[in-house]
Amino acid sequence: MRVKLIALALAFASINFTVAASNNRSAMEALAIKCVSTDSAESESAIAALRAEGQAGLQAFLAAHADKLKSYRLDLSSPVPQKADPEWERVRAALDQLCEQKDCYGSRLYWHTDIEQAKAAARATGKPILSLRLLGNLDEDLSCANSRFFRITLYANREVSDYLRESFVLHWKSVRPVPKVTIDFGNGMKLERTLTGNSIHYVLDSEGRVVDGLPGLYGAKAFLQGLKRAEAVMKQAAGRDEKDREAMLVEYHRARIKEIATEMNAAFARVGLIDPSGQATGEDGAKLPTAVQAARMVVSKLGTERALLGGLARGRVLQVRPEDVAWMRVAEVHLADARLDANSRALMRNKNLQGFASPDMLQYAVQMMERTIAADTARNEYLFHARIHEWLINDRMANDVERLNETVYATLFLTPNSDIWLGLHPTEVYTGIENDGVKR
Repeated sequence: MRVKLIALALAFASINFTVAASNNRSAMEALAIKCVSTDSAESESAIAALRAEGQAGLQAFLAAHADKLKSYRLDLSSPVPQKADPEWERVRAALDQLCEQKDCYGSRLYWHTDIEQAKAAARATGKPILSLRLLGNLDEDLSCANSRFFRITLYANREVSDYLRESFVLHWKSVRPVPKVTIDFGNGMKLERTLTGNSIHYVLDSEGRVVDGLPGLYGAKAFLQGLKRAEAVMKQAAGRDEKDREAMLVEYHRARIKEIATEMNAAFARVGLIDPSGQATGEDGAKLPTAVQAARMVVSKLGTERALLGGLARGRVLQVRPEDVAWMRVAEVHLADARLDANSRALMRNKNLQGFASPDMLQYAVQMMERTIAADTARNEYLFHARIHEWLINDRMANDVERLNETVYATLFLTPNSDIWLGLHPTEVYTGIENDGVKR
């Protein structure tokens, strides 16, 4: 009799759990519909409630709006919409808010913006944290150049997004606002851009301790390799006592420094060059670095920001230097790592329908992007990543991501917190503008 009562109680408990789960799904489905309401108060409230459900809330939204998302799938063979679709714009905007990432329809990734919530999720799921640090905000179109490229070339990449979704708890934090400039041509036309800024992905354990960091823009294949390498070493460290864990990670970083040096020498030898690293990490260490110097730390910025920065660079035009050309040659070794998949190419097209009106124009832009990503991959891995491994041998850096991040931005990215103008206000140049154009 007692066994039957226990069995009956378990059955009722199972039914109650199933009913509760079903009710929760129904509630989330209702919220997902309200997320795209034309009533802004209703939609904002629904988005906030659904976001609080985490990944499950995102999945509910994707399921509720599957037909609309399918009609706007990232597919280069699909026709380009010829007129605005208000319903689609509401779906896309709600999805960006729900994910806390601009163009989330391309990645469908859920991002935390509170590191404590990310740690809690990591402990609950057993997954490591991938923490992005950037200038500006990931959910805004005008975040820094690198983070914009991440959204297109990495997060929208099908293999990368699937891996991130399954293997990591995602988190981002803004280091500081990104400088923006608007050029008014006086005839109704305006050009809006960002200036300077760089980004880095940190691999953290559930306590927020740094295992590795991938600085700047990488090709999708190289990005995956770096993350999988860090994930593997985290699994090896799991369950060890603190002393053994630290010793194992120190050995990992030392081994990677040697491997990177070997890979770098082989890459330069392959294209017949010597290592230009002695010239690639900035000028005049006694002074705060300029925005031009910071831009040179990222090959892709030489294209996206050269013209605007040249106008601010103490009267000089930002010219390509020999080492910049050298890195573009080394890019040949990394082209396979930087190929854009169909998803990324389609998102490139969708974000600039007028600029890429023909397939040939898009193809040319894709090829140029792949070459600059390959050059960035080489410089970031051979110079910056090696330095990060050196710093992570010091447990004070490994256990304090904020301290490490300050060092990265000051020493590698040349945008220290001590320079409130990020190199964009050269005080020794007379402008003839009231108060030098400074407004506070």
